[in-house]
Amino acid sequence: MVSSRSILHVDMDAFFAAVEQRENPALKGKPVIVGADPLHGQGRGVVSACSYEARRSGIHSAMPIRQAWRLCPKGYFLRPNYQLYDSVSGQIMAILAQYTDLWEQISIDEAFLDVTNSRRLFGSPEDMARQIKTRIRQQENLTASIGIAGNKFLAKVASDYCKPDGLLEIPIGKGKEFLAPLPVSRMWGVGEQTEKRLLSKGWKTIGQLAALPAEILTSHFGKFGGDLWQLSNGIDPRPVCRHVETKSVGHEITYEADTADPKTWAATLLGLCEKVSTRLRQTGVSGRTVTLKVRLNDFSTFTHRRTMSFSFSTTEEIYPLVCRLLEEKVPNPVKIRLLGVYISHLEGNELAQRSLFDQEPRKWRALSRAVDQVRDRFGDASIRRATLLLRSPGRASTTKPTKQTT
Repeated sequence: MVSSRSILHVDMDAFFAAVEQRENPALKGKPVIVGADPLHGQGRGVVSACSYEARRSGIHSAMPIRQAWRLCPKGYFLRPNYQLYDSVSGQIMAILAQYTDLWEQISIDEAFLDVTNSRRLFGSPEDMARQIKTRIRQQENLTASIGIAGNKFLAKVASDYCKPDGLLEIPIGKGKEFLAPLPVSRMWGVGEQTEKRLLSKGWKTIGQLAALPAEILTSHFGKFGGDLWQLSNGIDPRPVCRHVETKSVGHEITYEADTADPKTWAATLLGLCEKVSTRLRQTGVSGRTVTLKVRLNDFSTFTHRRTMSFSFSTTEEIYPLVCRLLEEKVPNPVKIRLLGVYISHLEGNELAQRSLFDQEPRKWRALSRAVDQVRDRFGDASIRRATLLLRSPGRASTTKPTKQTT
């Protein structure tokens, strides 16, 4: 029975900022903002994460970095250290995996656990949640908030509700009652625009949505309206998926000043391809689809993608494809604000789709592996392409591999 499931949602508290505070104790209790360089209030890009001390100033993730600077000019602004965050995340996920085989990582700092069949070994779901919190604190010197419920949606609402460093269980059968007074913004999938549409109809609380006939919500929002009705009534039959693979790998850069210089675009794309290809090899995968993301100076944003019959993982393979996409999509002189490169349709065996007689990609990949070894030993700056030494293309806003959600 779905109603008898025991689901935990483990969510690290202000993860990036908390890791930085752990690494540098002098930052404890200070407003820490992780993201783009604020450049004294003139920077481009956004906030990736911030400490709870910074949140008291009104700062939140995805906020423009210049706005964060205006709100908290004496804050500690740090560039992201994703390699460190990945390492810590791996340690945390290793702890979670010891409690159940059914665990689903949905981002770098949160995961669902179905502990229905783990109770005989580890006790009640609350016992397990307390054990997990204690182990994360002892081993990683970090805090996590954990929600417990009979399904994924309620568990996630519970963990969010009890932050930071909290633990909250929604008893079976009490989900609808718990949700009723909460604002619609707490609903999974309700962003700013959807919230505005709901509020314009007078629907302010989740309980108001639950009381509506499902047909009314579907008439306004289509299939998503049906999902809203189910979730507002505490219904979420989705299973915790044991295997959730990386869906895509990408990086993007926001320029300090919008540029119409094709040579700058080319240097930027080369640098992005270098970052993406390195990440692909570190993850042990290659991809078959490359996507170019472009944002113009008027903030209009579009993507252009191409899927190949073979997989690729080196800069030499990805860069010509990206340049071709840019030529096709941006034929006329324009000012560009942001460029991004993403690789998807990932697979493990990077040579599976290549001909046995196709030696050129093998040479590139052998060279790339050699470069990776040098950088691992002596640092990223130890070996660089000459083109990238000549140009400083912009401020990076780096996106991590996104996780496939269900």
